Amino acid sequence: MSCDLKKIPLPPAWKQKAEEVKSVDVAPGKGTREGTECQQLLASTSRLLSPAPCLLGPEGQSCFLLWFPRTGFAIRVPAQARAVLRLVLGVPHVCLSCLGTPLLAHTLWLATSVLAALGMLAEPHFKRRPGVWKMLMAAMCVALLSGLQAQDLPRQVSIILLGATGDLARKYLWQGLFHLYLEEVGKGHHFRFHGTALTSTEQGQEVIAKVLESLSCPGDMALGHCAELKAQFQQLSEYRQLKTPEDYLALSKDIEAQVEHEGLRETGRIFYLSVPPFAYVDIARNINSSCRPGPGAWLRVVLEKPFGHDLHSAQQLATELGSFFQEEEMYRVDHYLGKQVVAQILPFRDQNRAALDGLWNRHHVERVEIVMKETLDAEGRTSFYEEYGVIRDVLQNHLTEVLTLVAMELPVNVSSPESVLQHKLQAFQALRSLQRHSAVLGQYQAYSGQVRRELQKPDSFHSLTPTFAGILVHIDNLRWEGVPFILMSGKALDERVSYMRILFKNQAFCVQSEKHWVAAQSRCLPRQIIFYIGHGELGSPAVLVSRNLFQPALPSASWKEVEGRPGLHLFGLPLSDYYAYSPVREQDAYSLLISHIFHCRKDSFVTTENLLASWVFWTPLLDSLAHEVPRFYPGGAENGQLLDFEFSGGHLSFSQPLPEQLVPGPDSAPLPSDFQVLRAKYRESPLISAWPEELIARLAGDIEAAAVRAVRRFGKFHLALSGGSSPVALFQQLATGHYSFPWAHTHLWLVDERCVPLWDPESNFQGLQTHLLQHVRVPHYNVHPMPVHRRQRLCAEEDQGAQAYAEEISALVTNGSFDLVLLGMGTDGHTASLFPQSPAGLDGEQLVVLTTSPSSPHRRMSLSLPLINRARKVAVLVMGRMKREIAMLVSRVGRDPKKWPISGVLPDSGQLVWYMDYDAFLG
Repeated sequence: MSCDLKKIPLPPAWKQKAEEVKSVDVAPGKGTREGTECQQLLASTSRLLSPAPCLLGPEGQSCFLLWFPRTGFAIRVPAQARAVLRLVLGVPHVCLSCLGTPLLAHTLWLATSVLAALGMLAEPHFKRRPGVWKMLMAAMCVALLSGLQAQDLPRQVSIILLGATGDLARKYLWQGLFHLYLEEVGKGHHFRFHGTALTSTEQGQEVIAKVLESLSCPGDMALGHCAELKAQFQQLSEYRQLKTPEDYLALSKDIEAQVEHEGLRETGRIFYLSVPPFAYVDIARNINSSCRPGPGAWLRVVLEKPFGHDLHSAQQLATELGSFFQEEEMYRVDHYLGKQVVAQILPFRDQNRAALDGLWNRHHVERVEIVMKETLDAEGRTSFYEEYGVIRDVLQNHLTEVLTLVAMELPVNVSSPESVLQHKLQAFQALRSLQRHSAVLGQYQAYSGQVRRELQKPDSFHSLTPTFAGILVHIDNLRWEGVPFILMSGKALDERVSYMRILFKNQAFCVQSEKHWVAAQSRCLPRQIIFYIGHGELGSPAVLVSRNLFQPALPSASWKEVEGRPGLHLFGLPLSDYYAYSPVREQDAYSLLISHIFHCRKDSFVTTENLLASWVFWTPLLDSLAHEVPRFYPGGAENGQLLDFEFSGGHLSFSQPLPEQLVPGPDSAPLPSDFQVLRAKYRESPLISAWPEELIARLAGDIEAAAVRAVRRFGKFHLALSGGSSPVALFQQLATGHYSFPWAHTHLWLVDERCVPLWDPESNFQGLQTHLLQHVRVPHYNVHPMPVHRRQRLCAEEDQGAQAYAEEISALVTNGSFDLVLLGMGTDGHTASLFPQSPAGLDGEQLVVLTTSPSSPHRRMSLSLPLINRARKVAVLVMGRMKREIAMLVSRVGRDPKKWPISGVLPDSGQLVWYMDYDAFLG
């Protein structure tokens, strides 16, 4: 390090003042302990400075030496820098250290400048408060000295495994920690492994001793070397009971004492919480209050799923954990992200950009399948499974994470965790909302019996928890619009296998017969990329690419070509038809993730933002399926084709109808198909009641029949539709299941509209556009949105939007009589946007009125009751258990539209039909 004053970045005026300060003479070659006050402050603040540094000086004419007895090294410090800091601190000498590297030398000069600036600018203030100034300077001095001096000390990482005697820890986590040790030993880090649990010390030590004895080394490691490293790891591992706040404090003190005793510097602590989620908050509180590492050391807290049961519980848990830890300190584990093939998806896409850029989109991809099948059932885990089921256990996390890796836009730099996580979040936000018809559910027949035995349920208990689910997902962006993503998982199935399969469209036509096709190269053969996650017939993880697609690039150091296996077929093709690669060395998912935790690879973990985005996507579907009865299946190979499903548009359904069951089995429960469509009377008008899916199908069929009749008779069909959530399933049914509907001759009107721009998500027109209009061919001039947004204002009386809509109706609809009006019924008895005690729209001459809703957005536009009653047919759709109470009440009241607007619906010369699902009608 040069002692040239020119290298100290101080303004000239400060340099001049610094040179005026008289330094303390020190006899050459003699050690002194000057600056007693400074050293006492420092020594009492940090153990790193004990014993205190000694001044040895001066060396030559411009430098003196500062010697640190603890480390045995000395550094040269320019006399000018000593003078500047002497001025600031008010003591004869100052304590500095550095390693002599250019970066740290620059840091030293910069720190000198900052201290000098503080002294110059704040000198008058601190003269009045010398105690505050000395405390500040001592702290800054300690921070600089501790940080720089500690750079020379060997580094230690302490890893604390909570739940160390549990199943997950015994099977995977201790082995993962051992692999981390094997990777990092000799690279400058020291380790200590603290296994902790609620188990008593003696019992826990016995368990851990057996686990440590069973650890294994990679197959290519020499036995002697393995035994040596294993013995070292055992020496570095201990077990202790961890229950109370005092236990956490004692653990922290023991770590600090051990670090000091061995002359190390603590780099950081990893707390791996292999415990139930209900224990997270108490543990987090104890870590935060009693067991954080000291300044300059990092903290990483690892959490295992489940991370909540739905959006609300996930938000609550995230908020509680966020009160103790920073986001960068939390690592939520989804072990699927540690699977070697899953971890290879983004690198594969990146390394094969040239080949995939033109293929990875809706123009070329036919569909994407993400599958996890299990042969085992839930026996022994029914308490967990009853609470979570297959969707929460597998699809919401594992399979959704894989989906985002496939669907996300590829960052420019896939090695940037921030970019990867941001692009994953964007993929979450593009997922189309799931509906009830997006799923099919199953349950193996023995499940309810297992629940009754394990949870002591009565003999009459029948669980509705699904053990099998197929989900159809769509992504609303330009790349993936219209491409079906199929997610499927289940227990008690015919095989154990996990994979993600991308099937490409095949637009080739081969003139020659199949026997003349060139094996593995014909363009008429299926083209696919398969990320084979594990198990199955192949038996190991692999990446497979059809040979008629392209030859992929994978890193040769870690991936090798799969050896030929004659007779093995995968997805309809022999293995020889694929470029197939498998890992050179198979690695457990937890070993990979633990390594990524140590190296701060956040992109392999679930952030709070992405977690909540996932629950935003899944929670509405889970709520809608809460009372759904799953299809029963026997399990294993006996399932046959019972669980096969197919999709049409946005609908998913089982391919085969349920077989007749003349005598119910011991675990049978009533199914929707056991009930017929109920026809009765409600308020003296026809009532049709059924399960939701059947009810929607019946209503859609009735609307199509009315449309066909009207077009035959009048050449056009005028249909007025209400907004809200109830008609969404109807819109989707009409869009995807009624190809004979005379859309070209249909005029679509709105019954009511919120006073928001038409492109607003809360707009009824926007809902109609999303779920119906974009899927059918209705001439644009036949679509009549309500004019709520005129002259850049919303529902202003002076803009006369209501009058304009009334005039449009009068001009196009004969006598103002719609062929069919679809209404709903609110829990307060309102219909359209006609609310109780509404001052307008319940009677009078107006056809269209502005009204006020009790809920936001408050301003609405609505057809009036007199106009509705001119219709040839009015259908009222009422769905959901929430409507049961109002349905009972309205069934008993007379015609009182001011109190119950729905009671005023009675067509003058047309027909009124009520469509109610069983939940609304029977409760």
